[in-house]
Amino acid sequence: MTAPSGVVLLTDRLVARSGLDRVVAGAVAGGVRWVVLREKDLPRAERAALAVELRAIVADVGGTLVVAGPDPLGGDAVHLPAAGPYPPPTHSLVGRSCHNEAELNRLTTEHYATVSPVWPTKTKPGYGPPLGPAGLRKLIRTSNVPVLALGGVETPEQVTACVKAGAVGVAVLGAIMRAPDPTETAASLTSAYVEAVTPVLTQTRRGVTHISTPQTATKGQGK
Repeated sequence: MTAPSGVVLLTDRLVARSGLDRVVAGAVAGGVRWVVLREKDLPRAERAALAVELRAIVADVGGTLVVAGPDPLGGDAVHLPAAGPYPPPTHSLVGRSCHNEAELNRLTTEHYATVSPVWPTKTKPGYGPPLGPAGLRKLIRTSNVPVLALGGVETPEQVTACVKAGAVGVAVLGAIMRAPDPTETAASLTSAYVEAVTPVLTQTRRGVTHISTPQTATKGQGK
């Protein structure tokens, strides 16, 4: 299983403007192919039932549901907090939340990491300090796995900045969960990502074509 890329949606039913299933379906219609199920306060049975429902929505478009925490709830992809568990459980896809170089250096068999917060975030006021694109780039250069940018990503311009810093994608919560039209917002952010990673063809006066690619490569990405 490949690591997440593009626009990755994190769920939060408490801030969703409509039912969580409708927001996720709208985001998927707008191009999202990776969804991370949070909702850790729910009893396991309710959370497992929600996982089945959301997994079916993303599966219709060939997408993947990742579950926050070590229990995949019937799937095979999880995203772990920075604090643990260590060593990581064995699943087809394991991600880890990271915030600094020390946490990135602690990764072992994880397949990808999120780095946060890049910008101030409404979901976690006071969380930080924010890294900014320069801080994000610095951490990505130390990472041995692909990195998703997380925290305060709300605009196409921010998506572009994250990709230019080397992120393989962005993890988004509030911008889509709170959006009046999740499909439109997801499509706007996804389009910015696609444009940022699409090679640009330029032609010199002598007719020689050059291909310029975004600077998204990081040290040793992929395990």
